[in-house]
Amino acid sequence: MVGLSAGSSWEPLLAQAREHGVTRIALADPTAAARAAGVWPDGEVLGGPEGMIELIAGSGCDLVLNGIVGSAGLVPTVATLGEGIDLALANKESLVVGGELVTQLAEATGAQIIPVDSEHSALHQLLADQAPGTVGRLTLTASGGPFRGQTADRLGEVTVRQALAHPTWAMGGKITIDSATLMNKGLELIEAHHLFATPYERLDVVVHPQSIVHGLIALCDGATLAHLGYPDMRVPIAYGLHYPERVEVPVPVLDLAQLGALTFEPVDAETFACLRLARDAGREGGTAPCTLNAANEVAVHAFLEGRLRFLEIAEVIERTLQRLPGARVHSFESLAGADARAREIASELVQALSGA
Repeated sequence: MVGLSAGSSWEPLLAQAREHGVTRIALADPTAAARAAGVWPDGEVLGGPEGMIELIAGSGCDLVLNGIVGSAGLVPTVATLGEGIDLALANKESLVVGGELVTQLAEATGAQIIPVDSEHSALHQLLADQAPGTVGRLTLTASGGPFRGQTADRLGEVTVRQALAHPTWAMGGKITIDSATLMNKGLELIEAHHLFATPYERLDVVVHPQSIVHGLIALCDGATLAHLGYPDMRVPIAYGLHYPERVEVPVPVLDLAQLGALTFEPVDAETFACLRLARDAGREGGTAPCTLNAANEVAVHAFLEGRLRFLEIAEVIERTLQRLPGARVHSFESLAGADARAREIASELVQALSGA
């Protein structure tokens, strides 16, 4: 390991740097970077978004693992691929927002994108030995989140605490809310479209509460292959870090007899509108997925702060998409403009709905 970065949590980052012998770190928060530099004379501390880029470009590394939350992960992704460095990608927004520009950059520099999201890691492994033209459909699984099976009437007054109570995964606040609204699965659909060059009509989502089956592929001969395992992020992280080799990971061997049964259900796209909005934005293409993501980040932040109701997250996203139609993407700068405008509109809608 030659470099580590974080948002603002400089104390644990320093502890990790010391433990692993890393002498160069970056913190997105300049204030946190200044504090770290003040107590760490033996190492180099870089600050701000430009510090993240400098960390990547000057590290001489073979692989970058990008686990930043939200659209802030796009710039490090571009910096990594632009340097021709392989990317272990746990930031789905890089492909949701960057789309074809990101995949084209990887192709131009010869850098590999190895997915770290559990579902995309599963599909990556399933597709590895398949000949072109043999795969018919790809299926992502969704746990259904804490509100699986509930109707819109019952979701009107859910609390932040209830929405953060994910049944199978332990994740950060933003991602956990995305899972509760099924926006996380919508973003994963768009990511899968770009990662695997698969049209949306050949991408499915099925609810699987046990989170044991992470992905499935249907083949031309009628066979369907599935990737199974206990929900443990150490598995896809290890795959991303060591690809194409495999290493031993200290996780239990899957015991199907003990599990007893695996169940699957269709998605309720009417109640969980975010998945529908994401699929529609993905099909529209251009800046629409960027707008979708920006509006979602604003709405989820407002919900976590108590300024928006749960079902109003989808309302803010849909109305933002209506007010800001998708346009062609010519450059990363055009994406930045669409992102800023979408956040402005979504913030206005949040303010109107909250009465603030």
